[in-house]
Amino acid sequence: MEAALNPGRLIAAAVIGLIVLLLLIIVFKVQAMIAILVGAVLIGVIAGMPLTDIVNAVNDGIGNTLKGIALLVGLGSMFGAILEISGGAQTLAVTMVKRFGDEKAAWALGVTGLVIAMPVFFDAGLIILIPLAFSLAKRTKRSSLFYAIPLLAGLAVGHAYIPPTPGPVLVATMLNVDLGWVILVGVFCGAVAMIVAGPIWGAICGKKYMVPVPEHVAQQADIDESKLPSFFMVVGIILIPLLLIVADSIVGVIPALEPIQPVIGFLGEPFVALTIATVVAMILLGFKRGYTKEELEKVMTKSLEPTGMILLVTACGGVLRYVLQYSGLGEVIGNAVSSAALPIVVVAFIVAALVRISVGSATVAMTMAAGIIAAMPGIASLSPIYLACTTAAIAGGATVCSHFNDSGFWLVKSLVGLDEKTTLKTWTVMETLVGATGFVVALIISFFA
Repeated sequence: MEAALNPGRLIAAAVIGLIVLLLLIIVFKVQAMIAILVGAVLIGVIAGMPLTDIVNAVNDGIGNTLKGIALLVGLGSMFGAILEISGGAQTLAVTMVKRFGDEKAAWALGVTGLVIAMPVFFDAGLIILIPLAFSLAKRTKRSSLFYAIPLLAGLAVGHAYIPPTPGPVLVATMLNVDLGWVILVGVFCGAVAMIVAGPIWGAICGKKYMVPVPEHVAQQADIDESKLPSFFMVVGIILIPLLLIVADSIVGVIPALEPIQPVIGFLGEPFVALTIATVVAMILLGFKRGYTKEELEKVMTKSLEPTGMILLVTACGGVLRYVLQYSGLGEVIGNAVSSAALPIVVVAFIVAALVRISVGSATVAMTMAAGIIAAMPGIASLSPIYLACTTAAIAGGATVCSHFNDSGFWLVKSLVGLDEKTTLKTWTVMETLVGATGFVVALIISFFA
């Protein structure tokens, strides 16, 4: 399938195609899906690929990418929606803050944000939990950043590094790496990143910038805890898919557990594990808490609305990957990386970070970086742990340097009540710490893979 094309022409095609792609998104504000698709096809045409190969790359890219993540993104969205409407996210936050106490509440919010962002989208998690950060700031008379930054860091970490959140799932799918290893490596990377960017950086920001609680929330009543579901029930439901997926990976490498491998392998298949968790959530957090079948169906259906954009952008990233692979450009990039003596984990981080800084979208950055790395020769021969580290490096690169071209920047600015300059000095630095710290941990783990 791969065409024997001129390396110089391939590189020129890639440079022109990627420049056009970035211009379409940044200057002309073209939807990312269209921009990536146009850029990928343009690379193929300029590189001199046969038109039939370009068509095959489009079809293979969309089909092979979506078959790995479509169900997971849909199930994860519905699972998160149930957790959101039931008050499960608030249960975790309120209970953790009580257990940790006011003095260590920043740590509780960081851990809560990390856990909640795995099944719940970042924006939703922030809107649900930010009132708790404000109520703590009001009670302790501290800057709201003292609590908001750890919460934001936890949400950013959970959203970037740990499945079933869509980002690492789509990268893992494109790199063909077991989600169990991605979860294990992601937990290590995420935990360290959350500590550095959350409680530690939050304490620095809280002392340096006195940001009062926004007026529109200062008078809000506290959360009615009597209406929230059980803490242990919520934690148990969230852990179902994670434990099943990880168990499948562990059983696969322990010979003594081979007799139960078929059963655990089935239950640990990501879509099966998420289906089980979603059904359990429907029963325990939905029906048993008074929601009717019609109400629950409406909530779950509405939760699928944002998944269309995620899936289409991701699918077009798959197209980019297959154009690079079928044209032979992946091999050219691979040879260049080899001659530069840079580990693939480092290259993955740099590529994702450059796209993130240019475009602003973490999804686009992950998609493009994963497509470029997946097209390199020899990727399939790397160990699962190394590929999981590469996945974490891409996630880290796609998180750094959130600024004016990132919707998250403006959401945080408006919700926390900051000006642009303070948002850059607090949120942008926090995002960079989340990405860079996670990458460093992934790089260290990769040395032992």
